[in-house]
Amino acid sequence: MPVRVLESSTPSQVSGANSGHTSFQACTLLGVGQAFSGTQNVSSLQKDEAWRVNVRIQGCDLEHGYLCGTMEALNVPMADTPVVTFWEGEIVDTKNYTFFTGKWEATPEDDIRHWTKFQSFSPLMGQVEADGGKSLDLSNYPYIFMRWKEQYFVNVGTDCGLTIAGFYYVCFSCSDGSISGFYYDPNSSQNSCVFC
Repeated sequence: MPVRVLESSTPSQVSGANSGHTSFQACTLLGVGQAFSGTQNVSSLQKDEAWRVNVRIQGCDLEHGYLCGTMEALNVPMADTPVVTFWEGEIVDTKNYTFFTGKWEATPEDDIRHWTKFQSFSPLMGQVEADGGKSLDLSNYPYIFMRWKEQYFVNVGTDCGLTIAGFYYVCFSCSDGSISGFYYDPNSSQNSCVFC
């Protein structure tokens, strides 16, 4: 089964953004209703594929480090219709969630390996290695790090040729609303791919 990876460009709208929170002041582009479009690149041993992906944020609670939404993959080779999934996310805010996942079969080594693929993570590396980043203040950092875990398929069965066993390491730019990420699935030979 192919590994799913999402790349997203800037949001299609800014209205409805959640700007009433003091933490992550610059993340007004992460509000409920925001829509993002991009390309998902998938690498497997057989071939490389890319298809269009749309993401919509359905819920966002910055105080508790939570967000959720839907992801729609278009032109998936083994599916007759777009594949829609519902996902839940954890915002790495060092209060509710740290850079160490602690579940979904991800080890601290897996976490470090994936987070270091983001150039914006470099300045945080030393502190994350020391304590998972618990002592970092990320409230004014120009990037927001998250994990997105697809929970279920909305409109297709599990025989659509895709897996949601893994999760995404995600980096969101507060300045332009761009999103990049890497997928991790401990049961796949292709554990990560970059958004492009």
